[in-house]
Amino acid sequence: MKMGMVMLKILQRLESIEPASSSLTLPFALRQKARQRARLDDGREVALMLPRGTPLRGGDCLRAEDDSVIRIIAAAEWVTTAFTKDPVLLARACYHLGNRHVALQIGDTWLRYLHDHVLDQLSAALGLRVFEEQAEFEPEAGAYSAGSAALPHHEHEHSPSSEPANDAAHAHVFHRIG
Repeated sequence: MKMGMVMLKILQRLESIEPASSSLTLPFALRQKARQRARLDDGREVALMLPRGTPLRGGDCLRAEDDSVIRIIAAAEWVTTAFTKDPVLLARACYHLGNRHVALQIGDTWLRYLHDHVLDQLSAALGLRVFEEQAEFEPEAGAYSAGSAALPHHEHEHSPSSEPANDAAHAHVFHRIG
């Protein structure tokens, strides 16, 4: 940062979607930190100074001290997506992974977690079809998290349909594991 420049402070998460003048792309781990230095997608350095315990999700809008609105974008990161059409098997896998305190994103026929080869082996051993991919990671907020009953609404869905496929719009890169 150049001498004399004042770093923009981001102070508030908005309750609704508003038109944004810029965006901030962050992976899951950094979206859990309410206070940090970051760089907007246009290159400007900012200071997130949100109330502690304010996790961010892709699509959230933030207000900066200059009244500008910044949209959060969930960064694509290496995750594992595991598929099954058997709801009992999916529930069993969620149970075993949850017992290991693994953050999970859960769909109708799939689950997703940050890539880990040991968890991949467990998921495959349970009978799920396991794929490594680059995708946005938006795990469940948790039963005791603030706002867990009503997660923010998004403009479009980022979950896989039922099988990996080439989807240029979301740039998923799948690798079969095992």
